Amino acid sequence: EKPASAQAVSEWGGTCNKEILESWVNSASWSEETSTMAELCVCSVLVTGANKGIGLGFVQHFLRMPKPPQWIFATCRDPKGQRAQELQNLASRHPNLVIIGLEVDNPASIKAAAAKVGEHLGGSGLNLLINNAGMVKSKMLEAETLEDMIETYTTNTAGPLLMGQAFLPLLKKAAQGSPGSGLSCSKAAIINMSSIGGSIASSFGWELMQITSYRCSKAALNMLSRCQSLAYKEHGILCVALHPGWVQTDMGSCAGHMPPLTVDDSVQGMLKVLSSLSEKDTGTFLDWEGNVIPW
Repeated sequence: EKPASAQAVSEWGGTCNKEILESWVNSASWSEETSTMAELCVCSVLVTGANKGIGLGFVQHFLRMPKPPQWIFATCRDPKGQRAQELQNLASRHPNLVIIGLEVDNPASIKAAAAKVGEHLGGSGLNLLINNAGMVKSKMLEAETLEDMIETYTTNTAGPLLMGQAFLPLLKKAAQGSPGSGLSCSKAAIINMSSIGGSIASSFGWELMQITSYRCSKAALNMLSRCQSLAYKEHGILCVALHPGWVQTDMGSCAGHMPPLTVDDSVQGMLKVLSSLSEKDTGTFLDWEGNVIPW
């Protein structure tokens, strides 16, 4: 299906020139140069919501790296269920991939997952925490309920907060064991998957999808990312909020329009961005191309 407007595609999907946008809108096709695999070097990484979409894309790309992480922890609600079948297939071929059950809206589940990760790492720390798990309720503003707001906030905002708290000791250990005083994703970092939908400065995409509870939860996640960057900088941990673009996933397609970005293109772009992040970037809100997004 075609997006409602070229403007909406540009704002959700990234920076593209007018001719490309109009061509895609008119022909329902999208072409974009594929960026090269980012040279991101990490010993250990954890990705939440890793059984599908962007989370699964991260796992696949980490596994394909010339020097893949020694440990890739992929979390999802039901590691043995049908929805995690692709993860299970990957784990059977890659001993460095460990699937862990985790519900980001359950504090006890988060603590248990942190303990399991710590056991696998032994005396080492966790270099990279990617808080990718999220949810959206495709509703008009007048249909939003208290339950919608609480459920969405719990998953999209409180979840990353609790994840950061639970995995802080392992992140600190990784930072302490890394040479140099600067910040980087190879040292220790928390990456919160946000959305341009959480940008208060923009009202893009409102005609396509109002999703108020989602927008509010991502705006709050952006503030959380800033707070984490301030609190964890002294421990050597970099923290950023990252907009992956408007991606062809179940969540991205909830408005009934085909998003312009493939999972591969989005993840490749984000890995390239992650490889370039330094101390000057902590506490920022960026997109998958490295562009700064207004709060």
